[in-house]
Amino acid sequence: MIKLLIVDDSPLMRRLLSDLFAESGSFEVAIARDGAEAIKQLHAFAPQVITLDIHMPGMDGLACLDRIMLERPTPVVMVSALTAQGADETLEAMALGAIDFIAKPGGAMSMEIDKLAGVLIDKVRLAASARIPRTLRLAERVRLRTAAPTRPAAPRPAPARLPKRLAALPGQGLVVVGCSTGGPPALEALLTGLPADFPWPIVIAQHMPASFTGPLARRLDRICALTVSEVSRATPLAPGNAYIGRGDADVVIAKRPAGIVAMAAPSSANFHWHPSVDRLVASAMAHFGPEQLVGVLMTGMGADGADAMRQLKQDGGVTIAEAEESAIVWGMPGSLVKLGGASLIAPLDRIAAELAGVMGRK
Repeated sequence: MIKLLIVDDSPLMRRLLSDLFAESGSFEVAIARDGAEAIKQLHAFAPQVITLDIHMPGMDGLACLDRIMLERPTPVVMVSALTAQGADETLEAMALGAIDFIAKPGGAMSMEIDKLAGVLIDKVRLAASARIPRTLRLAERVRLRTAAPTRPAAPRPAPARLPKRLAALPGQGLVVVGCSTGGPPALEALLTGLPADFPWPIVIAQHMPASFTGPLARRLDRICALTVSEVSRATPLAPGNAYIGRGDADVVIAKRPAGIVAMAAPSSANFHWHPSVDRLVASAMAHFGPEQLVGVLMTGMGADGADAMRQLKQDGGVTIAEAEESAIVWGMPGSLVKLGGASLIAPLDRIAAELAGVMGRK
């Protein structure tokens, strides 16, 4: 049984969620009505996973999450509204350490909960087994426990099993990136490690609703040297740019009279997750030679992208899989590794450096 703490100020929402998870037979459920009660339950009940509402009186969800990650780091799934404000708050929550989010039902809650039951249970069950990096806010946790200043932890050395830097690729090309659960902070780590003059454009398929991908692109654009934008129409590819596929659709590479573009395409029923990493990589392979492509597959559940990137490596392209020790969920990169499709396996904090090496930079 998975110990689940449900934190929500709405009595109806608490009842619907607690009934849903209890009836699944996989969860032992406790509830909290606000952030202060959640912190008490954090220590008394010791949950393995938490669902946390963002908007609550007193200590709101973000403040509560902050305390959770400092006092007893636990996988948290945020309950978020699918609005622009909700997206910004959810992305902030993921930066603080939340694993994933679920959309707060609108309209008739009981009917919406029934429709989303399978997704909700799967997400929370997966989050319960997700990895919280041991270094997440380590210095702050130490300060909290000792009430004394402390220096930040020294960076972890790269694992000895890392191979030598990949050989530099000639000419111009494209980097394609796929991620899902845990993806926003992984993208932040990757893109902030790249310079403004990075020579190849980067196109990203991050599984996420449409109302979240625009705010994600804007957030990353503010903190990265690269220019980061959402792909909502046919967009010419240019060096120094990263393009995030619009949610609830697919992002594909296509040829237009003006050149190669990234564009949004209606989501295809042939692919389970959207934007689809497999579809992105396949479309890139239709317009670039394998020597002009680098595929990066990072944290996420399932296997989206693994088959297409395996084919890319088999054809002579370069593929990088995030290492298990850094991935929140090692589903997607792990599937690539198990298929023998990874040219290189690297922890998250080394992927930007490996990409720079592929581009012939130090």
